[in-house]
Amino acid sequence: MNLILFGPPAAGKGTQAKRLVSGRGYIQLSTGDMLRAARQSGTELGQKVAAIMDSGSLVSDEIVIALIEEQLDLNPDAPGFIFDGFPRTVPQARALDEALAGRGKQVDAVIRLKVDEAALIARIEGRFAEEGRADDNPEAFKKRLVAYNEQTAPLLPIYAEQGKLKEVDGMADVDTVTASIGSVLDAAGQGGGNG
Repeated sequence: MNLILFGPPAAGKGTQAKRLVSGRGYIQLSTGDMLRAARQSGTELGQKVAAIMDSGSLVSDEIVIALIEEQLDLNPDAPGFIFDGFPRTVPQARALDEALAGRGKQVDAVIRLKVDEAALIARIEGRFAEEGRADDNPEAFKKRLVAYNEQTAPLLPIYAEQGKLKEVDGMADVDTVTASIGSVLDAAGQGGGNG
């Protein structure tokens, strides 16, 4: 079972991915984590990643796909993968489909955590006022929200057309969200994997 988790920053994707990892044994492929790990690995690919990151440039789709393919090949018996932070664009979605198809796999489910953006912003503003965490800066958060909506919005109709897009109420409590995601995955698993 391979799934993509969509949702804006602070929607709870990380929390839910961790629960799927511990509850179902899936492997979370977070682009940020993979890039950091590659950088520290010292491999040829890792050295490329380090040079790009050190220059402040964005890592290309090709490199991110290469990292994902490496993880797919290193974990052939995994019960499933969670793609977190990828794909973000239509070309990335196509590249992911090709990488999976080459291994006899596919994206089985796309779960979008639907959230009230005004409530998210209020939550971030409250946390920033209380804790002053730099990553909770409300203005920076709003920019990340706009970028997420602009980049990810075009992907939703593609996955909806394929019948893979399911929406879960991301504003519910954490356990309810987990249960909703579990129901989606169980239904997708029984629905067969011909896509």
